[in-house]
Amino acid sequence: MKTYILLFALLFSASVAVQAQRMACRNGIVTFTASTPLEKIEPSNSKVSSVVDTKTGKIEFAVLINAFIFDQNLMQEHFNENYMESDKFPKATFKGQIDNLSAVQWTKPGKYPAEVSGNLTLHGVTKPVKTKGEITVTADGAKMTSNFKIIIADYGIEIPSVVKDKISKDASIKVNCEYKPMG
Repeated sequence: MKTYILLFALLFSASVAVQAQRMACRNGIVTFTASTPLEKIEPSNSKVSSVVDTKTGKIEFAVLINAFIFDQNLMQEHFNENYMESDKFPKATFKGQIDNLSAVQWTKPGKYPAEVSGNLTLHGVTKPVKTKGEITVTADGAKMTSNFKIIIADYGIEIPSVVKDKISKDASIKVNCEYKPMG
């Protein structure tokens, strides 16, 4: 009898997760690397919000710029005040689509490749982005990861000549989010 109850509970929880059309992540993690041999630059941000619609594949992210944490306080201050102007541009956003949505079986736990495209708005500039990632469907939601690069100058971010050799011209961005069904 206990086996049947456990089996029913597992099946019910799996069906609840996948029947939810929209899933949300409220504490995703975004890190970026803009290091050079002269300087290590690898801040992390754990105040990332995202929503995904499992039926349409639409996906959105919002990242608070001043929530990036650096190893050095002075570097964090320069990042917010001089480069990112986080008072003027407080967040970065991504609005896009899972292009290969049919490859993801939202009703079956497992790992699935994801191809995502959309528009990244950073420092007041919007540019198209296309990347690959992975979606791991679980009994109670999904995890999504992705890695991609951007060219810093493409977003109107100016690096002063005095430190240009200490900051990479591009940034490698890693995204890691855990989604739960929205009520």
